[in-house]
Amino acid sequence: MHDNETIIKRILQLKKERNAVILSHNYQRGEIQDIADFIGDSLELSRTAAKTDYDVIIFCGVHFMAESAAILSPDKTVILPEINAGCPMADMVTVTGSRRIVNILPVTLERVFYEFPEDFTLIDMKRMYPGIPVVAYVNTTATVKAESDICCTSGNVAKVIDSLDMDTVICIPDRNLSAWAARNTKKNVITWDGFCHVHHRIRPDDVRKAKSLHPDAPFIAHPECRPEVIDLADHVSSTSGMLRFAKENEAKEFIIGTERGLIHRLKKENPRKQFYPLREDMVCPNMKKTHIESVLKALETMQTVIKVLEDVRVKAKMALDRMLEI
Repeated sequence: MHDNETIIKRILQLKKERNAVILSHNYQRGEIQDIADFIGDSLELSRTAAKTDYDVIIFCGVHFMAESAAILSPDKTVILPEINAGCPMADMVTVTGSRRIVNILPVTLERVFYEFPEDFTLIDMKRMYPGIPVVAYVNTTATVKAESDICCTSGNVAKVIDSLDMDTVICIPDRNLSAWAARNTKKNVITWDGFCHVHHRIRPDDVRKAKSLHPDAPFIAHPECRPEVIDLADHVSSTSGMLRFAKENEAKEFIIGTERGLIHRLKKENPRKQFYPLREDMVCPNMKKTHIESVLKALETMQTVIKVLEDVRVKAKMALDRMLEI
């Protein structure tokens, strides 16, 4: 028996003994997706796990995702196999930490930049714009969610903004997602100057090159891409939306403008279609830190457990619940 087969057999045995469920984000390695019980977006996975009767959640993703699972499943043990798997974008907005630049992004998409000290925080932002509701992308820490009014996903950000009574909102932390939202709402968006390094690195020339190589392939872009890249997209959606589009569209090949891990699932679900990464280096190092050995170790040692302080958890859950209500 090959080593991987031995590891997987042991994982399945321990999973049964621990009454555990394995969750894999769409960007995880293929070997992780193949052993997972559920694959999907971060919030989708957390909501799914909360509805199950498993005692243990092995969340193969990054830190804020495991926090979301802990927020929605306080009675379960949530384990992140690789504790150093973080999200640089989530770390770009903090309650007590530091950040460099914030900008206002009106519906016209013109930007006015404001320089702030390095210790400028979300609390400072709220004081600067008192009474303006904060819309927090789910790709944020639990403490940031707890200081926000409502959460959003990349698929529903405009709908969430439109649900609020105010004509102006603060949207954190991704400036590109905020730009996408501003295109799809009549409200003014005050946005934090954060970004996803995987999506933000894409340039229009990358799209034009990919389209020249695959002229019949629609280009699907994630809303975390730059506005000038979005302009060249045939379809814009979250990873879940990309999966639906690829399945329902009659095209036989697609250019995928998101982290390469999604292509593993796209190929499995659409074996007769071809999928090309927009760039070969569209890889999130943090998402790739988890191996099947990581999952085995997590089940053997029951480490590392992710917990959220109860007062933070309650406030963060309120922001998530407000989103789910609409």
